[in-house]
Amino acid sequence: MLAGQLDFAAAIVASAAALASVLIYALCPVLIRYLLAHPNERSSHTHATPQGAGVGVISALLIICAAVWLLWRVPPGAMALLPVLVAAFGLMVLGLADDAHALPVSWRFVGQTLAAFVTVLSLPKDLQLFPGFLPFVVERALFALGAVWFVNAVNFLDGLDWITAAQVVPMTLGVVVLQTIGAVPKSVGFLALVLLGATLGFAPFNKHPAKVFLGDAGSLPIGLLLAFMLIHVAGTSSVAALLLALYTMCDSTITLFRRAFNREQIFSAHRSHFYQRAVIAGMTPPQVTARVFVLGLMLTSLAVMAVVLNSTIADVVLLGLGAAATGYVLHVFARGGK
Repeated sequence: MLAGQLDFAAAIVASAAALASVLIYALCPVLIRYLLAHPNERSSHTHATPQGAGVGVISALLIICAAVWLLWRVPPGAMALLPVLVAAFGLMVLGLADDAHALPVSWRFVGQTLAAFVTVLSLPKDLQLFPGFLPFVVERALFALGAVWFVNAVNFLDGLDWITAAQVVPMTLGVVVLQTIGAVPKSVGFLALVLLGATLGFAPFNKHPAKVFLGDAGSLPIGLLLAFMLIHVAGTSSVAALLLALYTMCDSTITLFRRAFNREQIFSAHRSHFYQRAVIAGMTPPQVTARVFVLGLMLTSLAVMAVVLNSTIADVVLLGLGAAATGYVLHVFARGGK
């Protein structure tokens, strides 16, 4: 039984990776012609590079999901994934339009909010974090707000070769492991497998120096899909969900508050995220992404331990360890590796 599950998981990851690679390779001439990202004040790259490879990643994810459901077997509860997949497709289109020609912030926010509400409204009715404490409608509204912020957090941190993959791979691996121990639905574990594979298919193209970028066409829907998975993880353990997302949330949130405190224009392009400051201070992109990846693996391990131990004391200790490790990495980035 276990061997069959491992074979199925390996087949899904390999198929998604192969398809994403083929699609991105086929799209590259079009991206080079129409979607070149020229260096600007926010960029960490120095040469015009095509963006929009997220179309290949998300298209591969959608195709693999459809193929498995139609030709192989439907994971239990898979139909519940349809709303989030539709919302992710919508964000891919929105992101592609923004990659081609910068859209007003208000348009992006409306699109992200709509996608978040479509996703949140599809959640099981019994998925509540604070039943009896927060009204159902209020908690769902907070879920949507959190999803919008996480979509933007992933987008903000998609500014360096391999850095998005360095975050997505540990998070999706964590969700897969949690599914195997029954902490999240099988359909959510399946979605994590497909996203893991599609991200691995993109990674060779984004290796430093990158040949192509995800663009908003990739970072926005990936952020939504991860937010959906994290909400399900939180249904079992809020600490586990927080640990999985800790680096992404800390780098983006602390940077936002620091810029607001300094009275900077928070919606303007900048290079003041911790990972960007590390590169400016002299660290190479591979050095930065390697640290993000290792931290992600550590946070994933702590998240799985939080679910397995299922103890308030363990939660406090594990969250403290995760916070300390994340704080250390951010400190290293802020000092340029010194």
